[in-house]
Amino acid sequence: MMHNRTIARLGLVLVGMLMLALVLGSQWGGAAASDEPGYATRPFDDSRVHTIDIQIDDWQAFLDAAPLEEYTACTLIVDGERFSNVGLRAKGNNSRRLIEEYGHDRYSLKVEFDQYAAGSYYGLDKFSLDCSFQDNSYLKNYLAYDMMAFLQVPTPLCSYVWVTVNGEPWGLFLAVEEPEDAFARRNFGANHGQLYKPDYKRLNDENADVALRYTGDDPELYDNIFRTAKFEPSDQDKQRLIAALKTLASGENLDQAVNVDQVLRYFVAQVFTVNLDSYLGRTGHNYFLYEEDGRLSMLPWDYNLAFATYSLGMPDPVNDAELYINYPIDTPASGEIMKNRPLYHQLMKQDEYFAAYHEYFDWFLREYFESGYFAAKVERMADLIAPYVQQDPTAFCSFEDHQKGVETLTRFCLLRAESARGQLEGRIPSTWKERAEWGGPYVPAQGVWLPDLGEIADLKDGVH
Repeated sequence: MMHNRTIARLGLVLVGMLMLALVLGSQWGGAAASDEPGYATRPFDDSRVHTIDIQIDDWQAFLDAAPLEEYTACTLIVDGERFSNVGLRAKGNNSRRLIEEYGHDRYSLKVEFDQYAAGSYYGLDKFSLDCSFQDNSYLKNYLAYDMMAFLQVPTPLCSYVWVTVNGEPWGLFLAVEEPEDAFARRNFGANHGQLYKPDYKRLNDENADVALRYTGDDPELYDNIFRTAKFEPSDQDKQRLIAALKTLASGENLDQAVNVDQVLRYFVAQVFTVNLDSYLGRTGHNYFLYEEDGRLSMLPWDYNLAFATYSLGMPDPVNDAELYINYPIDTPASGEIMKNRPLYHQLMKQDEYFAAYHEYFDWFLREYFESGYFAAKVERMADLIAPYVQQDPTAFCSFEDHQKGVETLTRFCLLRAESARGQLEGRIPSTWKERAEWGGPYVPAQGVWLPDLGEIADLKDGVH
């Protein structure tokens, strides 16, 4: 056997009990969540495509100013209900820049009900409208969030929305609950903890704080965490978080600083989706960090470049479907990156936690893929959105390209699940070290061409 699997048998009784609770739908987020808010069953009911009409005085002026990411007041008609004086702006970083650069105007949007006055949508303060940039399938974000939610990770709600502007069709978008006040109350209760979105100012900086590395006790060393706080952190909040990072760096008593069970389940879905624009990739960002009582949890965010599409249009890493289908599940990045990602690295050094991670991965593959749930989910959602994609006037791809994207994403995930199963059973390398010492065979790509999922080059020619 290529890897010493004996450690993966440790702590199975405990893990088995946890998995039983997971099947029964227990709460895993820490503090008890509040009663389900009204908005959870309204715009985020994913059994149908919802409607939003943006009523705005000068839409072209809004689009022209979109790169500034400044709010403009508008009226929203959501499934027939009117909401006035709502804040609207474009959102995104690289995607927003590229959309502008290639002459498109289909931006992702951010909607804030309390930007100008106190208000909400049945308790919801903010949501975003994802434009499916670099995603011909329109499914990458949706499926990644579905995987996280299936593993009972606190996850933003999402559903599909047909957007019109002043009554004129604009396109099919994915509405996503923004992790702020309403999200925190829904998942962690009224007395919730602190919520951060660690992010860098410049990618080429060291960004040790985004990687969650302890570098000292001075809060100024963690600006990339504290300046992105969703709720203004007190000195005590900052001290608790820094103390948790210090414990994490020590590698001891990790359960005192980390919600281990939740974080392990997060990493199962994160690793499966081969999301290289993430904490486990070179950029190290695109996640939310939740802290309560000195314990850290990691929450999902932004999967438009997941399923190995971060590589498209870039010289490194290469566009190699077979490589990503068989991407190692135990060391899902180079050694240098792994050592600088303590929330993953320190947990996986502990035999008990490594075993639990494998057990969760086994359960996820069995219940999400091998049960037929995934295939049925994709078929249902693809059928639901197909008529809207077909008439989407601002789409980045043709309907035929969309259908190819759905087919490619489905095949990639099923082959990825086959490889992950082989890695758990020791038939396929699960670390980069093993890959270097082993010649194959791997699960073949079987015709998967990653650019069919949507790549930057598609923007040059437009859609039609």
